[in-house]
Amino acid sequence: MQEWLYPMGVVLLGYTVLGLTGFGSALVVVPLLAWNWPLPAVVALTLLMDVPASAFHSGLNWRQVQWRELRRLLPGMVMGTLVGLWLVQHMNSRWPLLLLGVYVAGVGINALRPKTSQAATAAPVWAWPVGAAIGLVEMVFGTAGPLVVAWLSRRLSDVQQMRASTPLIIAVAATTVLLGMAWEGRLSSGWIWQRWTVLIGVALAGVWLGHRVAHRVPVARLRQIICALLVLSGLMLALGALR
Repeated sequence: MQEWLYPMGVVLLGYTVLGLTGFGSALVVVPLLAWNWPLPAVVALTLLMDVPASAFHSGLNWRQVQWRELRRLLPGMVMGTLVGLWLVQHMNSRWPLLLLGVYVAGVGINALRPKTSQAATAAPVWAWPVGAAIGLVEMVFGTAGPLVVAWLSRRLSDVQQMRASTPLIIAVAATTVLLGMAWEGRLSSGWIWQRWTVLIGVALAGVWLGHRVAHRVPVARLRQIICALLVLSGLMLALGALR
């Protein structure tokens, strides 16, 4: 039991963050579990937990989910995932990951600054290239959540709608990545499924806990938390690339 206390605590923390903000679980879970477990297995395990946990989160916030945003992004996400399947075999991910981290941190910093006027809404025509970027980043890095939030923050003015829609998009992106991993035989390990069986209940409990806390946090404060998490996650991505 003692050897499970640390991973259970990490998973509870990561998915409480997901329940509170709508994203960020992988940015907490992957680096902390990778201290004790092999990184490729941790990434696959986290994606397998992300799909049901994100779907559960969207189910708890069903009325706020903006399905039209998923429909607009989906074609691009499929194309991006297919490109990512090819790229992971042929590219060094260090510099793209560094650029992604700097971009995400910049989006968060800009969103935290006081605005004198409302930012322009992103045009729907950009949904396909943004969806392709989300699918590509999820396939190559497993951390497309900040990119999803960066897009939805320019599409949705209601922070609760953004919080509800983000995990649904992440769940779909993670599902496409898992299908690619299954095709390559990367999900056949009994090690992964044994730990998933133990930890998935903890992940769902974390989502429920974060969801309960989120409805007691003022909307302005919740937006600040999401933006601050964008900055932190972007810096973590950049530092991971440099390391």
